[in-house]
Amino acid sequence: MDQKPLRRIGILTSGGDAPGMNAAIRAAVRNCQQHKITPIGIRRGFSGLLHSDMEEMDARSVNGIMLRGGTVLNTARCAEFHDHAGILQAVRNYRYAGLDGIIAIGGDGTFRGLHELQKEGVRVMGIPATIDNDIGCSHYTIGFDTAANTAIEAVDKLADTMQSHERVSVVEIMGRGAGHLALYVGVAVGATSIIIPEREFDFERDIIEQIRMGRQRGKHHHLIIVAEGVGGCQAIADHIHEETGLEARVSILGYIQRGGNPTARDRVMASRMGHFAVEQLVAGSHDQIICYRDSRIVPVPIVEAMGMTKDLDMYMYKVAYDISI
Repeated sequence: MDQKPLRRIGILTSGGDAPGMNAAIRAAVRNCQQHKITPIGIRRGFSGLLHSDMEEMDARSVNGIMLRGGTVLNTARCAEFHDHAGILQAVRNYRYAGLDGIIAIGGDGTFRGLHELQKEGVRVMGIPATIDNDIGCSHYTIGFDTAANTAIEAVDKLADTMQSHERVSVVEIMGRGAGHLALYVGVAVGATSIIIPEREFDFERDIIEQIRMGRQRGKHHHLIIVAEGVGGCQAIADHIHEETGLEARVSILGYIQRGGNPTARDRVMASRMGHFAVEQLVAGSHDQIICYRDSRIVPVPIVEAMGMTKDLDMYMYKVAYDISI
């Protein structure tokens, strides 16, 4: 525990944006003010820390931002932060600005940056925000629910035209090397097949056979969900056409999944995490990731959190497979 008085706390968002980041910023800013701490917004993530792009924030500056997607502090990837000289420059700017701690909202890359700062004596606190929901230490990450609902709405609309023409729709869902979002969306839309990087798939068994069984039951459209980390959607569509004679169209939803007004779940979760991050710093705790585990918001030491991995819920995959027929 470190009981040094807190006067100024820096707040930044880093890496890919996620719906709900603004709600976390708002909660952190307003709770800082409750404790008579000046919140300092750092623009463009760690790049802003490297270039001293900062400004004081107050309750008025975060009015109305909770319902907006993206991040009002902007975000960027910062190659300079991979170099130790860049880390040291950031620490110098941190001290020159009179900061007593940093709250960073983002994913794995953000936490690696925090870990480097922590090793140089900076008090840090991380909040997990990524639509991939692939942060090992937290059962939930800000942005996942909104992204899932955005993808579900888009796929439901695709299904309308698929039903009108006996077609196969191959839809790519974001998620880098993780299939959490693709699996969740696939179950929600009743996909014929879900292809994820965590599970090797057999084309004949997992796609063609599923389509054939569906046709025997009189099904006139077929939906194949493919996680971004798998890729090769066009090759999958071409192979489906060769094997079944059905027209197969590819849809890549892309960055629309990262935008839009955050859902109630993301607004509430982000607000709880942003508030709790400030509470932990005020209590003298630091170098933690604020996590959602077993229906509670809890702190996990950043060193411990960096070593955690998150396995896919394979029972959910079994559910998806069993009820697709």
